[in-house]
Amino acid sequence: MNGELPTGPPRPMAERRHHRRRNPTMSTPDRHRDVSRPIRIVEVGPRDGLQNEPAIVSTEAKVSFVDALSRTGVAEIEAGSFVAPRAIPQLADSDEVFRKIDRRPGVVYSALVPNERGLERARAAAVDKIAVFTAASDTFTRRNINCTVRESIERFKPVVSGAKRDGMIVRGYISTAAHCPFEGPVPPSRVVEVMRLLLDLGVDEISLGDTIGKAAPPDVRNLLDAVKPEIGRTALSLHVHDTYGMAIANALVAWMEYGIDSFDTSAGGLGGCPYAPGASGNVATEDIVYALKASGAAVAVDERLVVAAARQMETALKRSLSSRLSLVYQRHAAYEAVP
Repeated sequence: MNGELPTGPPRPMAERRHHRRRNPTMSTPDRHRDVSRPIRIVEVGPRDGLQNEPAIVSTEAKVSFVDALSRTGVAEIEAGSFVAPRAIPQLADSDEVFRKIDRRPGVVYSALVPNERGLERARAAAVDKIAVFTAASDTFTRRNINCTVRESIERFKPVVSGAKRDGMIVRGYISTAAHCPFEGPVPPSRVVEVMRLLLDLGVDEISLGDTIGKAAPPDVRNLLDAVKPEIGRTALSLHVHDTYGMAIANALVAWMEYGIDSFDTSAGGLGGCPYAPGASGNVATEDIVYALKASGAAVAVDERLVVAAARQMETALKRSLSSRLSLVYQRHAAYEAVP
């Protein structure tokens, strides 16, 4: 496949109205939703997507991928990670990627930064925003970064304070926000505890990760019921995985019932977590954009351009990705080609 703009069925009209029956058991009323407030898409494919690939993609292909994503209308692109190259060799060239990308005005270019050495590299690469990473599960955190949750927070103190001095925005990832592959269901109270620790450090926003994709809408409601009183919706993002096919349903619940308007997504559904067994599949950016638009949300992202960007990465990886919308475009094109 190439990166040409795909043709396909008409895109959903943002102004289309869908009337749904009220569920009297909903824990949070619909009034939290503001349909005029634009959805913020944080594209994590170049980092969270590629870090889980067995193949190492060339720097040139990564730069082309980020540049293509920059033209789609996404608000932010997590373009790399400044971890030790031996830990994530797939992203060892993040310094060079940041130097070579064509930065588009209005797009935030961010990176994962685990420690002070990583912050130095991020500073040299002129990164707009950094992210630190922990989890709501001690077992997962030990398997991932070889420390407990509280130890990880201590490690982040100089990183966050240094980034803030440099004028960088700081995001805090909380993985296993609903289920842990080692400990099972995670209590929302535990997520709130970790979130408070990060906010006390000075983190500007929180991303809650359904790391193994096992959450269903009731889990999302329980989680957001717990965390929303602690943090404004403008500082909260949802990072859903589609392992069990629940990602879009979970995102729609978060938007429609709780007013969550920031979502971490990955073009083509690229990647997952290398330390989470069974966690295949970030939700595809183009799929969630289509679903949100069809549900009446204001989304500035052009899903056709996202499909085109993802197809570039299919070529680089020599395999197909998991986007449903891309498959629809392929079938539609094949149908039109039949005489």
